[in-house]
Amino acid sequence: MEYFLLILGLLLMIVGIIGSLLPALPGPPISWVGILLLYFCPGMETNYWLLGITLVIAVVIVVLDYVIPAKGTKYFGGSKYGIWGTNIGLVVGLFFPPFGFLIGPFLGALVGELIYNSNEGKRAFKAATGSFLGFLAGTFIKFLVSLLYLGLFFVVVWQNRGVWF
Repeated sequence: MEYFLLILGLLLMIVGIIGSLLPALPGPPISWVGILLLYFCPGMETNYWLLGITLVIAVVIVVLDYVIPAKGTKYFGGSKYGIWGTNIGLVVGLFFPPFGFLIGPFLGALVGELIYNSNEGKRAFKAATGSFLGFLAGTFIKFLVSLLYLGLFFVVVWQNRGVWF
């Protein structure tokens, strides 16, 4: 049973890393579930501090994933239309791989800003750029946290190798 949990945990780590790059999957929470599965293995001593801190980080990252692109749009002079356009562009961009999820937020914010005020194309472009930069920053943070969780997974497995191998 413990080998099944170890393999499933590792698979969830990989899916979490992929999910950190795709907006449809919440990468860090999936990676956190992979860490959680380690502690269901027989003979594994539960570290509640590690689980609690990593859970809080995963939840904060999920919240920031929605806030950062919106703040980027607003910081560069965007309106609520641009913020909504960013979110809609993220979803629509998923249907146009491989670069749709990168171009979608930018085009969504641009279209949203042009709907809000069609006379100011330069302002709309600036807001769309802010949205795109916010999206890239959020994606980088999710990817980094998911990689750190994978490293933590391997450290915990290595420390407890005598229990399983």
